[in-house]
Order: sequence, then structure tokens, then C-alpha cells
Amino acid sequence: MNRLTLSVIKADVGGWVGHSGVHEALLSQARESLAAAEGLLIDYHVTSCGDDLNLIMTHRHGVDAEAVHRLSWDTFVACTAVAKKLKLYGAGQDLLSDAFSGNVKGMGPGVAEMEFVERPSEPVIIFMADKTEPGAWNFPLFKIFADPFNTAGLVIDPKMHAGFRFEVHDLYEHKKITFSLPEEYYDILVLIGAAGRYTIKSVYSKTGEIASVSTTQRLNLMAGRYVGKDDPVLIVRAQSGLPAVGEILEPFAHPHIVAGWMRGSHNGPLMPVSQATATPTRFDGPPRVVALGFQLCEGRLIGPQDLFADPAFDRARSEALVLADFFRRLGPFEPHRLPLDEMEYTTMPEVMKRLEDRFEDLSD
Repeated sequence: MNRLTLSVIKADVGGWVGHSGVHEALLSQARESLAAAEGLLIDYHVTSCGDDLNLIMTHRHGVDAEAVHRLSWDTFVACTAVAKKLKLYGAGQDLLSDAFSGNVKGMGPGVAEMEFVERPSEPVIIFMADKTEPGAWNFPLFKIFADPFNTAGLVIDPKMHAGFRFEVHDLYEHKKITFSLPEEYYDILVLIGAAGRYTIKSVYSKTGEIASVSTTQRLNLMAGRYVGKDDPVLIVRAQSGLPAVGEILEPFAHPHIVAGWMRGSHNGPLMPVSQATATPTRFDGPPRVVALGFQLCEGRLIGPQDLFADPAFDRARSEALVLADFFRRLGPFEPHRLPLDEMEYTTMPEVMKRLEDRFEDLSD
């Protein structure tokens, strides 16, 4: 059977206004660029979350396909030209190179791709977050695929009862490790609770079926400077031996705290919102997440359904705003501001260098 590839590639190539949104001219240019690639893609959907442009594409070329990555890169370059013409903020900020080198990984754009045989019914959910980092997915992915209080199928669905395997990446040491759950339930928590360093890259069933994949790039680690938060994306397949759509969405009913927000230097609640309201403005936030649902039909993207537009998530939004009020009252104090070791790419090193000669030894 022909294997299908689902690729989600995103980049911030210019904000409108400031860091709050994507101008329609960029979305239009992206659609035009992808439409011109006749024969390469089966289908595509262009969308946005906050100031990030997201390209959702299906094709038969496998993950890391140079032609698909080149198309995405050329699309972002074309959109950057439009952003510069409109004097949009931070035009091209996620493009860390001047030339494509065969793959957009390590060049700034975020990439989440998976290859699989399309099932008789293939529901997928594309999560897109703004003003946060890849570790934002750790908590919901653990809840979705490992917590029976969230996902009833882990207890009552014979196809899920064996659990799942989690591939975790160490973003600082560039290493990976795979955990088998529920056997290593406690071990994985030691790592993924430190979401700034350890992130869940992908989840597989015990039979080897891909269930989920996320972006894991850290822009500041690649660029050596602060160029904006990473604003990750996440693909999750649903139903038929995998968690149900409702189980996948359930972790977002109670907002958890993530790093990001203003200047990428603050903690705050991840607020689930509709695509139409994914325009963070309060202190450039609070961080938010959009969930678009698609049914795949021979590679065609049937949708999207805007899943967080459901009023059932109104209380989650209210809870997020209460948490936002709490954190904002703290201003530059932790835990609203990130710890110093997470402030490496801000003014912190410069200030410490200026003050180093003024520190004195404490007397006994």
C-alpha cells in the first residue's frame, strides 16, 4: 500500500501587528506558492497561529523529502519578501540562513512530519502554539498517551491497553531516548518535567505505529541569540487503536504553565483558542494553542474543523485568564520571569559581566 506523508512546516516570517498575527497577504502568497507546485503535493492547507505561518501538506515523498522542504523554504522566502514590502515586524526572522541546503531542519522553520498507511478512517489533529517552546507539548502528550485518568482507552480499549513508546529528545546534548509506558512511567517523568531541555518528539504504539510527532527545534540554541520563541506544532492521529479525539483534546481543558509569553522570557498559561482568536496581544500573550481537525481521504485534507472553538473550552479560557492575572502581578520576579539559566540569550549575560567586579566575598 502507498504510504502517505503528512508534513507541517512553520515559520515566523513577519508579524502583523507586532507579534500578534499574520497578514492576509502572506497567507495568500503561501497558497499561491504551494498551488504552483503541481504534482508534488496531494493537498495542502495554509493557516496561522499568532505570528506564525503554518503549511500543512500531504504527499507521497516521505519525511525529509528535499523537494517538499525546498518548496516550503521557497514559500517562506517569497512570504518574507511580501512582509518586507509591507514593513511587517521581524520579516524573515525564523530564516537563519540565506540559502537552502537540502532540508529546512536547523535553518529556523519548525518541522513535524510523519509517514503512515492511511487507515479506512484517518482523523488527525494539528496543534499549533504561539509564544511558547517545544516542551509545551510534554504535559498534554503524557496525559493523552499515558494517563488513564485522562484517556479511558488505556483501560478499556484492548488495542491501547499495552501502552505506548515515547521518544524523548535532549535539546542541549542532542541525544534521544525511548521510554516504554506504562512500564517506565516514573522514569520518563524525571526528564519530561524539565520541559525546557527534554521534549517528547514522537509517540508510537507498541506495534510500531506512529501516533504523534512534534517540532523540537530551539531557535536560540541554533542562532546563539534570542530570535523569538519556537512556537511549536504537533500532529496527533486519532481513533481506532489510538486515543479518541475527545481524549486528545481533554488535557487542554485545564491550562498548564509554559515558558514563553513576552520576549520569550516569561511563564504563563497555555490558553486553548479558536483559530480566529489566535492573535495574542496581552503582554504579547498569553501563550495560546489552536487545534485543527482533519479527516484524510486518499491524502486529501477534509477540513479543518476548528476544535477549540467549542464553547466547552470557555471555562479553560477563563481559567487561563485568571492565571495570567496572577503571573502578571509578579512582573520581573520569578516564577513569572524565567530562571536566569533560561535568560542566557537576553540582557542577563551583559548585566552580569558589567557587575562581576562589584561582587565581594562574604566574610565568615
